[in-house]
Amino acid sequence: MTKTPFYTACELIDAENAHDPNSEIFESKSYPKELLYSNRMYTQLMEFYPEASEEVQIASKAQHICRWKIARNSYPMDRVGYLKWREELKKFHADTTASILEKVGYDAAFITRVSFLIEKKQLKKDEETQLLEDVICLVFLEFYLDPFVQKHDREKMKNIILKTWNKMSDKGHQEALKINYRATNLQLIKESLGL
Repeated sequence: MTKTPFYTACELIDAENAHDPNSEIFESKSYPKELLYSNRMYTQLMEFYPEASEEVQIASKAQHICRWKIARNSYPMDRVGYLKWREELKKFHADTTASILEKVGYDAAFITRVSFLIEKKQLKKDEETQLLEDVICLVFLEFYLDPFVQKHDREKMKNIILKTWNKMSDKGHQEALKINYRATNLQLIKESLGL
């Protein structure tokens, strides 16, 4: 069986993320952190919107590709430094993915579109950018909210939850309320949103 460009691109993205020196334990098994994140993103996308285009599917898998290569502490540890780091990461993820897509034979228009999505351009205006953002937020709420709760005080967490909520579409909100949260986290979400 001949592998499709999509299948090969996904394999190459996984191979890159498998090099992550940071690991995360999930269900008693250790995974390279960004490989686990990539798989969660793709699974969530296909559950949330199974008819997603190939461009969005690839963008979901490559959202954090090789993220560990640009360390947060290589930028000033303030708000400005944080925003600069985030912007650099988006461009780095888009460029890293573009070189993989070129290698497997995608055309320039397809590659440009995937980069546009990874860089989250025209959020709230572009439907596919919004779809990707919904998936990012859903993955955060399901898998990464708890570790954040352990690290930050209640007021900061309420602010983080509200910011996350404001990035999502109505469909994203409906999906987020179906997640099986820990009771204390559900209470925190309701407080944050004034529910």
